[in-house]
Amino acid sequence: MVDEPEHEVRTPEEITEAHFVRAARSLEAILLSYMEIQDKLGDDLKSAIRFGMVILGLIAISILVLLLTLSSQINHISAAVVEMNKNFTSITHQMDQMSDDIDSMGQRVALLNGMDEQIAGMRENMVGITSSMHRMREKVSGIGAYVGTVRKDVDAMSVSIGRMDSEVQGMARDMRHMARPARTLNKMFPIP
Repeated sequence: MVDEPEHEVRTPEEITEAHFVRAARSLEAILLSYMEIQDKLGDDLKSAIRFGMVILGLIAISILVLLLTLSSQINHISAAVVEMNKNFTSITHQMDQMSDDIDSMGQRVALLNGMDEQIAGMRENMVGITSSMHRMREKVSGIGAYVGTVRKDVDAMSVSIGRMDSEVQGMARDMRHMARPARTLNKMFPIP
């Protein structure tokens, strides 16, 4: 810093034009420095806000794509499971009818000893097929439970998105808080 000369109290007659020029230049330098600081702070704040908005936009687009993909896959899986369940129900009904028909045939051919053993074997096969159908139905129920779990995961993602939204709002509050000193300086030294 340059050493300043001692300030002496001068009367209005002693104040010269040089003093006025020096005072005007000092005031101009202070104002220019203040304006440069304001411009830099404004540019930094704009850059930070733009960067934050770009990042938030990318996150939102990624989450939207992920949700749309999951939603379309869940609908396809759910439709396939429902269709399989209908087919299994229809097959089970047909197997029950087939079992009834075999019982009817067993009654009709009860007089023939050789056919009775074959019918007993067919009944055992039908019992095995029916138990297999029941196991398949349980597996379809398991698939339905898995689809329910995937839906819960999507709901959990929605909760996470809500949390991200609250974090973004917190960032906005922090930005307003960080800009408070600049606003205070602007109120104290308004620039026309």
